[in-house]
Amino acid sequence: MANIDLLWVIFASALVFLMQGGFLCLESGMTRSKNSINVAIKNLADFCLSTLVFWALGFGLMFGLSYQGWIGSDLFAIDFAKASPSLAVFFLFQVMFCGAAVTILSGIVAERMKFGAYLFVAVIVSGLLYPIAGHWSWAGLDGAGGSGWLADLGFVDFAGSTVVHSVGGWAGLALVLIIGPRLGRFDDGSGAQTITPSNMPTATLGALLLFIGWLGFNGGSTLVLDDTVPSILINTVVGGCVGAISAGGLRYAVNQRLDVDQFINGALGGLVAVTANCFAVSTGSAALIGLVGGMIVVFVSQMLEALKIDDAVGAIPVHLGAGIWGTMATGFYGDLETLGTGLSRLEQVGVQGLGVLVYGIWTFGIAFLIFSAGNAVFRFRVSEEEEIAGLNISEHGMQHESEMTTAEGHSLESAV
Repeated sequence: MANIDLLWVIFASALVFLMQGGFLCLESGMTRSKNSINVAIKNLADFCLSTLVFWALGFGLMFGLSYQGWIGSDLFAIDFAKASPSLAVFFLFQVMFCGAAVTILSGIVAERMKFGAYLFVAVIVSGLLYPIAGHWSWAGLDGAGGSGWLADLGFVDFAGSTVVHSVGGWAGLALVLIIGPRLGRFDDGSGAQTITPSNMPTATLGALLLFIGWLGFNGGSTLVLDDTVPSILINTVVGGCVGAISAGGLRYAVNQRLDVDQFINGALGGLVAVTANCFAVSTGSAALIGLVGGMIVVFVSQMLEALKIDDAVGAIPVHLGAGIWGTMATGFYGDLETLGTGLSRLEQVGVQGLGVLVYGIWTFGIAFLIFSAGNAVFRFRVSEEEEIAGLNISEHGMQHESEMTTAEGHSLESAV
């Protein structure tokens, strides 16, 4: 890499790192205050742990010398003091992607999972599920040699609608099916019960931080500062904005009021949807892709409620639903010359569909097997009493001042 390219990727890495703060604000704001400390520290802890696991194991599996397009075979626990600046900066960028994929699961199973069990899940995703899946599409990006078998077929996922977001969504779906819904969410037989979030302004701030981070997520995936970067950034912004308006407008048409969480998640769904294709579509196509991405967020959210699957922050509709759509939209709307696969339009759509299917089978299947085994050995879910008390106190022995004030008030009332 030239020095200007190194600087661009370092800057993009910092923007992607900012997404961790976005996830923290989004998830803690969308959950109840009695669990917000737990949600927040999970975001920091999973990033710290996944960084170490990705350095020791995941990076090599994902970007090491390819063994027949299936798995990397070197670059484990690299001493970056002796590595080239290009490789060091590439690792910095990619470890941020790994952290994003892992953090997706945190929000899905918020308010009911043991902290230690979640860290086990973070190790599995960062050390096995994500890097092996990533190798199939992105092997060779670091110049180590070889390419992934899906990439050889012509599968395109520029910045990770599937490799990052759908992988996180599939793993999260497997995990939430094992753990089950929160107490009170579907208990009385009358359908889904609304669990009031603690702080929607904080959640909205989280969405804005994620939006900013996405500029690095997509823009930095060029790995060079070239003429394509401005259009990539504009397509990213347009997709996210249209996704928000699409989801918000659809819910407004039904309820005659703006559904704040769906507006937020619609923006994220639009961003996820253009992540695979922002380098190869027109601005109008990016708007259309974001429009459909926002609608998919709403429809998948309703489907999960009907199936009594309790996604605490709506991450499955955003990352899995919109991620699948964005991957397919690459085949529908991507400029074939820019995609550079040599496939016809129909062939490209077919390969994109194959990629969606393969990633779903791999990630959901392996995640469900490993997480089920782990849950059988050491129960992932907290007890009913701990869940009612809140994970702030049951997992960390901490409370907000407002929680303590409320508890003291109840004690005074009882004494009287």
